[in-house]
Amino acid sequence: MKNLLQKTFQHRATITGLLLATSLTVLSACTAPKETTTPQDAKENVTTEELSEGADGLVGQEVTIRSEVEKKVGDASFLLEDKQLFGGEDILVINASGQPFVLTEGDDTPVQVTGTVQKMVSADLDREYGLKLDPTLYADYEDRPVVVAKSIALSPDPGDITSAPEKYYNQRIAVQGDVGSKLSSNTFTLKEHQLFNNENLLVVTQGATPETQENEKVVVTGVLRPYVKADFDRDYDLKWDLSVEKQIEAEYTEKPVFVADGVYPSAM
Repeated sequence: MKNLLQKTFQHRATITGLLLATSLTVLSACTAPKETTTPQDAKENVTTEELSEGADGLVGQEVTIRSEVEKKVGDASFLLEDKQLFGGEDILVINASGQPFVLTEGDDTPVQVTGTVQKMVSADLDREYGLKLDPTLYADYEDRPVVVAKSIALSPDPGDITSAPEKYYNQRIAVQGDVGSKLSSNTFTLKEHQLFNNENLLVVTQGATPETQENEKVVVTGVLRPYVKADFDRDYDLKWDLSVEKQIEAEYTEKPVFVADGVYPSAM
């Protein structure tokens, strides 16, 4: 497996997409509210060196990791396995993102997970996150560290979303690149030489938007969709001035636009 360990600010970098396949498994999600990550959240993440050690020392810490899924466990969790991750221990990820997560059977696409390392106590997780974990199924994981995930996205290589972006429309993914032009307080372009024939990707953020600087490397999480003015006017409170609106309509109509619910600085 080729897996990366990542940390927001220190080593948080991912480009992601969702590969289509005929056999899909959906992991159910708890009812925790969806949040947009801000720099204040990101400061709590640990270092890559700490991630390479055992998970016991990370309980209570927020981590961001990128690894391949080893197997699905129950309806709301999956197992990650990586010799470089948590001292080589298998790590269970509990989906507490508030959104269902689709796993593609037979696909080894890495997964980006952001969440908090907690001790596995099924009854406590059921109560806190509204889950219904089977005590028998999770017996082997009780009292072991797990990652309770607030954000999950599949994460292939950049070229995987370049050749056919329509495959990833309206799927939750994560994309990495450098901040290009800032068109408004919630709209900027993302530069990545392997994305869309060297064209900049337009990013529209929803909710809280952390401050970003030109050429800063960031990871954005959200959905990719073609820009159709009527659809975006209907679905989002864009608050663009007239000049920005005209520029976007002229340059991006029917082109891929990324609607982000999270923006994370990255050092990769």
